[in-house]
Amino acid sequence: MNMPIALRMDDVGASSKHFEVYSKRWRGLGNALFLKYLPYFKAWGPYRELSAEDWRDIIRMLHEYDAKLTVAVTAAWVERSGECVPYPQKWPDAYQALKAGVESGCIRIACHGLTHCVLEGKAFLPKSFSSNRKFHREFWPWLPVRLHHDNLAKAKTILEAAFEREVDIFVPPGNVFSNDTLSAAVELGFRVLNCQTERRDSIEGLRVIGNDHVVPFHDREIVLFGKEWLKDTLIRNAGLTHVFVDELHA
Repeated sequence: MNMPIALRMDDVGASSKHFEVYSKRWRGLGNALFLKYLPYFKAWGPYRELSAEDWRDIIRMLHEYDAKLTVAVTAAWVERSGECVPYPQKWPDAYQALKAGVESGCIRIACHGLTHCVLEGKAFLPKSFSSNRKFHREFWPWLPVRLHHDNLAKAKTILEAAFEREVDIFVPPGNVFSNDTLSAAVELGFRVLNCQTERRDSIEGLRVIGNDHVVPFHDREIVLFGKEWLKDTLIRNAGLTHVFVDELHA
């Protein structure tokens, strides 16, 4: 039987691509000062945001291969100062191109949080001698209960206004969420939570699904390896039925 698959791209609009800088080299000693920025040492950032031209090429490829893509957008870019700038304002040209993909039917928007990171104490900023990776997860259980609701609510409002569509898919940054996050998602009307997790029974209308039949990746792969990386992914999955994440297990 031809099982459907859902392609999912994460981290669009997330400033983690700029501030999440750490190294796994030399048993973590590569985190010292400037070393974690060097190609040999760095494990994640920094890398650039996808451009409008990138999105137009991605959309063209999706149509060419009759594919669909769920794009998990972080609603606000966090500046070094801690100011949160909505994605459409920070990257207006890229936003317009991405919106055109939504309107053409090959892209569906998911919520990837408001900030993707911990703002308190500017914990998201790079450290001098250690990794800051854990502070680039937005919904830790040790964060205030109200934050889970408020951040999700703000993110949903921004994305729905920007793309003029209901946004009811939630992709927790870094696969991190808690019962407080689930309660907030239910209250705000999300229908699907998808990440690397165990599938669960429906929680008051919210389906929690793992990555079975999902092909998850980040905008980072396209920036680092080129759009040929996406083309190769589409070719490998040619002939399969492509759906959006919320259409799995329907």
